[in-house]
Amino acid sequence: MSDDRQTLLIVDDESNVLRSLKRLLFETDYRILTAESGDEGLKMFENESSIQLVISDYRMPEMNGVEFLKRVKELYPDTIRIILSGYADVIAIVEAINDGEIYKFISKPWNDQDLLTTVMRAFEQYNLVQENRHLNEELVRRNKDLEDVAHELESKVQERTKDLQMKNRALAIAHRILDLLPAGAVGIDPDATIVYSNEMARQFLGAGRLSLQQPADRVFEVDVFRKIMETVSSMKTYTGTIHGKDDYKLIARPLPDGGGVICLLVDETGSGLTTELSTVEAEERGAKDV
Repeated sequence: MSDDRQTLLIVDDESNVLRSLKRLLFETDYRILTAESGDEGLKMFENESSIQLVISDYRMPEMNGVEFLKRVKELYPDTIRIILSGYADVIAIVEAINDGEIYKFISKPWNDQDLLTTVMRAFEQYNLVQENRHLNEELVRRNKDLEDVAHELESKVQERTKDLQMKNRALAIAHRILDLLPAGAVGIDPDATIVYSNEMARQFLGAGRLSLQQPADRVFEVDVFRKIMETVSSMKTYTGTIHGKDDYKLIARPLPDGGGVICLLVDETGSGLTTELSTVEAEERGAKDV
């Protein structure tokens, strides 16, 4: 079973110092490890998955505390490093601290409460650094996710914009074609509102009488308007003659899926349009009967 407690390594060549520190820290919730030399301390690091804090004596044979902690910093930079020494070594210790190699210096003989407070603060510092790192990593990840989403949205917007531009160009061409037709064209939406009319339609019906967003029943006679709108439910083309100053033929064709009605207005010479629409309608009826 794994031990999730925070781990402290104490390195000192004097066994009585190790015993004193272990006894002082016995009632804490920390896991305490000890080593009697710098080499043994480095081996302890190799065998342990995580050591958050190390306290090392300064005066040790072969490898002194500053040298040992520099090696720890190189190999395990996240570990908090504290050095323990007498006042005679203060100048060397201060230089080590100023170089940024050591978190804090504890003098011998130590004050028990001060040492316990220093250890607690060191672990808090370690936790704070780890939490900040995790937050930064999460921030980087979220920023990357946002960048990916923004890139995807940008691609979709560009694709949609390109599609709309193509549709707008096609619509403009379609309007141009309808304006050039030798017949009037009037578009009526499902709410019986005029949504399109070409120049020829305005000539048939009168420019002052026909405008967009106008109710269709104000443009056509009541009986004619009723027959036009009946095509939506019946899905059958209506053809009739409108009598007036100049008689003209009205062809009202329903659009698929209840999309409204397109009305063509042609003079008596426009029978070709009538024949073409009738042929298409006949083909549709034949397809439904199959």
